[in-house]
Amino acid sequence: MVCLRNRVYVKTIDLRPAVMACARRIYPGPMSDYRPPLRDIKFVLEHIADLEAVSDLPGFEHVEAEDVYDALDEAGRFFSEVVAPTNSIGDSQGIRRGDDGSVTVPDELTAAYRQFVESGWGAIKGDMEYGGHGFPGVMSTAVQEMLTASNMAFSLCPMLTSSAVEALGAHGSDELKATYLEKLTTGEWSGTMALTEPEAGSDVGALRAKAWPADDGTWRVQGTKIFITWGEHEMADNIIHFVLARAPEAPPGTKGISLFLIPKYLVNADGSLGERNDVECVGVEHKLGIHASPTAVMAYGEQRGAVAYLVGEVNAGMRCMFTMMNDARLHVGLEGLGLSERAYQLALAYAKERRQGRAIGAPKGEASPIIEHPDVRRMLMTMKANIEAMRALILDTSAAGDLRHHGADEEARLRGTNRMALLTPVAKAWATDLGVELTSLGVQIHGGMGFVEEAGAAQHWRDSRIAPIYEGTNGIQAIDLVMRKLPMAEGTVVAGYLDEMQATADRLHADGNGLADIGRSLATAIAGLRETTDWLLATTDPNESLAGAAPYLRQFGVVAGAYYLARLAVVAAELLGDNGEDPWMQAKIDTCRFYADQILPQAAGWAPAVKAGADQLFAIDIDMLG
Repeated sequence: MVCLRNRVYVKTIDLRPAVMACARRIYPGPMSDYRPPLRDIKFVLEHIADLEAVSDLPGFEHVEAEDVYDALDEAGRFFSEVVAPTNSIGDSQGIRRGDDGSVTVPDELTAAYRQFVESGWGAIKGDMEYGGHGFPGVMSTAVQEMLTASNMAFSLCPMLTSSAVEALGAHGSDELKATYLEKLTTGEWSGTMALTEPEAGSDVGALRAKAWPADDGTWRVQGTKIFITWGEHEMADNIIHFVLARAPEAPPGTKGISLFLIPKYLVNADGSLGERNDVECVGVEHKLGIHASPTAVMAYGEQRGAVAYLVGEVNAGMRCMFTMMNDARLHVGLEGLGLSERAYQLALAYAKERRQGRAIGAPKGEASPIIEHPDVRRMLMTMKANIEAMRALILDTSAAGDLRHHGADEEARLRGTNRMALLTPVAKAWATDLGVELTSLGVQIHGGMGFVEEAGAAQHWRDSRIAPIYEGTNGIQAIDLVMRKLPMAEGTVVAGYLDEMQATADRLHADGNGLADIGRSLATAIAGLRETTDWLLATTDPNESLAGAAPYLRQFGVVAGAYYLARLAVVAAELLGDNGEDPWMQAKIDTCRFYADQILPQAAGWAPAVKAGADQLFAIDIDMLG
């Protein structure tokens, strides 16, 4: 077996501890391992993300689609064998903060991280000049899904490191790149995003951390940041913090923010690690979920000022940080997808084994597996259909990012930029809202056992709840979609996407492949989405737009999901026509039809809320709210 980095894939011992065996005795249900849905991922890469076309973009001359698929097979084995068994361990053991400010994670996670770095999985899309493999971002996104599903808490460390690489690569000086970029790309050093302060959460412009220039060309930073994911740990040799702070005489608000790189350990001229910087973890949060992820309160510069390096220009920190945040937002959307997939696999295995009640038509006196009951099947199909829709949206958005960076000409790059900009808030918010709902369905399918921690279903729901809050809450994503993304190019970007949807609906009508009913449902939903889109573009009252933003994003996501599933159904129908019977392909068509009948009608229900305006939101006096 091979890996990307050193061409040696090392099989490790089973990392599951004795507590899992104990859990099996307490809860005899199906404690199933994670099985990466490789065929589903490859199907979407081929027929939605168009991996062949992405691989032909400038800069990917060394990439062949078959190499990508082979690497995904290896990634699937790695994450299922090495990372997935650490999920319940990290949840049950959590992290420990020492009196000296150090943070310790379970040994199993540290061992898995070392193997993750050695195998090169974090460097997939990195620049080859800095130790990366130079593969398309859409491949990295597919790998990230499997990593996230294996252990979300663990995945946050390489996810933020990847986003740090994006920011440093785009805005850092040649000197900073030479010093930090390779170690971050390989994952030997990890990265953080330090924005939030006690009085500055979503309102980043209210931050108070201050920076001042030192005599040696570096800077000093002083301030406290909260909710810093993987802000302190010992898994990596160094932690590189990307910190927002105010330089002297900076203008107020977001226009006066600068971005600084602050290493945990200073780096000597020869690349070796030097003395500890003035950076300290002064607390860790006790959270609903992701227990193995240290969410730290970080104090920068409490003693003498933390040695810092300016990234980009003074007062241009928000532009630099948004490079990091936009990359992270798509990965947060993956958290909704990955956790839903893992919850689905667990719920499906339980539903096949758990016997309760007698299904219609079953022999008298025999209890049936609950999967034979219509309501359980409805919940499972709801999970399956939404998961497949999310995956297609996210990988399509990621492919647009590849076009944005590697398009053959300016027109192609602009097309990728606009498509990624339009779809990113939907991919982040719709997928993470669904992540909470679908992992909750996973608990419901387990019944009372779902409320028992040993079953494992509760962890997925608990872990999922942070994702709608991360990287700009989903309300902010909706505002971004409505106020910034719909008006792009005078509305032509969203209009083009709606036209693309309509072309698929028309094709389902015209092909004579038995999908005309789906085409009719999709066309109706697209017409409704076009109506609310036009209404939002036409309204001149910002409060009305803001009031309709969240329901509009949900409507957009539901219709987009149907569009992608319809495209996959068309391909499946064609392949069935060429190759005869294939239950897996037939399931693609049936899943799309279920979505069109059971989920897509919800889109029409959101339209009145989009256009309802803001009056009713403010009709009750604050004192009357309770």
